Amino acid sequence: MTSEELWQAALGELEIALSKANFTTWFKNTALTQFENDQVTISVPNTFTKAWFEKKYHRAILDTLQRIGGRPIKTITYQVGGRSSFAAVPAITMAPISAPASRGVASTTGNGLNPRYVFSTFIVGKGNELPHAAARAVAARPGAAYNPLFIYGGVGLGKTHLIQAVGNEILASDPTKKILYVTCETFTNDFIHAVRGGNAKRFQDTYRGVDVLLIDDIQFITGKEGTQEAFFHTFNALHQTNKQLVLTSDRHPKAIPALEARLLSRFEWGMIADIISPDFETRVAILEAKCQEKQYQLDKNIVSYIATMIQNNVRELEGALNKIVAFHQLKNIPPTLEFIKKMLASSQPIRKSVTNKQVLQTVSLFFDIPQEELLGKSREKRLAFPRQIIMYLLRTELQASFPAIGLELGGRDHTTAMHACSKITREAEEDPKLKQDIELIKQRLYNG
Repeated sequence: MTSEELWQAALGELEIALSKANFTTWFKNTALTQFENDQVTISVPNTFTKAWFEKKYHRAILDTLQRIGGRPIKTITYQVGGRSSFAAVPAITMAPISAPASRGVASTTGNGLNPRYVFSTFIVGKGNELPHAAARAVAARPGAAYNPLFIYGGVGLGKTHLIQAVGNEILASDPTKKILYVTCETFTNDFIHAVRGGNAKRFQDTYRGVDVLLIDDIQFITGKEGTQEAFFHTFNALHQTNKQLVLTSDRHPKAIPALEARLLSRFEWGMIADIISPDFETRVAILEAKCQEKQYQLDKNIVSYIATMIQNNVRELEGALNKIVAFHQLKNIPPTLEFIKKMLASSQPIRKSVTNKQVLQTVSLFFDIPQEELLGKSREKRLAFPRQIIMYLLRTELQASFPAIGLELGGRDHTTAMHACSKITREAEEDPKLKQDIELIKQRLYNG
């Protein structure tokens, strides 16, 4: 198993153990670059992540890598731009298990692009046809087709793969093009450092001097007035000179709370395309492609079972496959269907208990509407729809009775709750965006 496969398997477990917000914020753009003897090196994007890994996630990372890698780890090195920070761990007395030599991982270049993310390795299905086609069009004619391109969808569905594939495709066609890929967190940190250090011009030159700007997780710009101002001017400078912008988010721009109206309008200038969870056929195709990539054969019944059981995102599929490959290579025992069933059962997250109050609070935060207004008597459309979502979740997640739901929502009649639940159930089956929004709300509800 390569270092990359080991890290992807570890990420699959960590994503289940952590909240969505924490996983997305801290573990994106990280890589396991070295695993020799009992020494591990993990590449992180910035000093903030390094410090947070040392303080908050070191034990979780250590335990996960030792469990999957099958051997003890003495030291983990968190490395940023060539600088390292060593976190020593207590010696473990278990005997080391021999593991295959590591080939290492694909390194990212100065433009932030990972050369592994290309269109040829992106599996196209019903859930991602539109964003894939739009990304292809942008790569063929940057600055002319769909500017900006805004891709949104849940975690682990391929947004980062697509956005980086755009950059790599453009660079392959014209190596003179200046491409820059960053996360919204990096953009924010660069802006803060520029302000504190009096390097505003350097910041402007970096972000306005490119031909293509790719920003991942733009939803994290919310609530940051200074960063929104800086991005607004960056957007204008690039767009006015026909430079391409591609953005990703975990939700539609209209659902990003506290997003300035002028930014929202600009996000709507080009193409907004959503990625939804892959269907069964696409999940099977993804697993088969990953098996081929790893030169690993897996029984078709096992592939079908994994695709049936794991439905949410691609990253979970990859994580499961990496665990299977690791088991086979370390134990030299081919996986059986019974083993796969036990493995997947043990990996399923245990949902925490939630309350009526938490449902109300989560929906309130998602739609950026005060709880008092949702509980009030107004029938405005902007309030009625979130209110129906609350009723639907109280019914489906907490199994509350219709009279109890009506009482919870300001003393409304039970027939109102019945109508709301029926309406949302029906519309979610017909509207992929609504279905995705509900899943996002549920992820927040259970993962905090």
